[in-house]
Amino acid sequence: MKGKVLKNYRKRMANTTARIKKTGKNFEIMVDLEDALKFKKGLSTFIQAETEFIFKDIKKGEKASEKELKDAFNTIDINEIVKKIVKDGDIQTTQEYRDAEQEKRFKQVVDFLTKNAYDPQTGRPHTAERIKNALEQANVNIKNTSIENQITEILEKISPLIPIKLETKRVRVKIPAIHTGKAYGVVNTYKESENWMNDGSLEVIVKVPSGMIMDFYDKLNGVTHGSAITQEIKE
Repeated sequence: MKGKVLKNYRKRMANTTARIKKTGKNFEIMVDLEDALKFKKGLSTFIQAETEFIFKDIKKGEKASEKELKDAFNTIDINEIVKKIVKDGDIQTTQEYRDAEQEKRFKQVVDFLTKNAYDPQTGRPHTAERIKNALEQANVNIKNTSIENQITEILEKISPLIPIKLETKRVRVKIPAIHTGKAYGVVNTYKESENWMNDGSLEVIVKVPSGMIMDFYDKLNGVTHGSAITQEIKE
């Protein structure tokens, strides 16, 4: 049953409530859940309410007056108010949606570990089924954040169940002084050591999971405008 959730939940997404609190009052609208989430994430420029009014309490049918809308949003244009509520407010998600998102994150972790981790005792990769079972047995909570920010914690939880090690690449990175501020956040996640030079530049040794190395380079080049010098360190 769980496997069907991810496949079909978008087809069954219903309308939901989006709300925001301004000037001490709640303002609520009914919107399509999928459309609202896309708009909030910047994946769409179109959003409209499923009703023609802005409510203070949608369950009670209590509508907001034009004066209340003007005071809170500096406009009575319903379309503009809808955009502001969805963009800056809270969107109520369904349990079905949350389950599907959790299942999607779980699958992403399984896929990542299948491709980038191995059994150090045999040198062979683990099967997806074995990793899946270890994650479930360890009751690992996959967070709504990037894999790179939680992979260490995940490995710590499943390593008592299966011998597992990430395939990584060690890279020496030299960052010009002008870009160290923004670049530090990129390299800090994977940093093994750092050395600040007299001219303000930074040399860092990082250890990055092989499956993330291209993404690491893309982020590093983005914040340094391609001026960082990298050199892979052969083990």
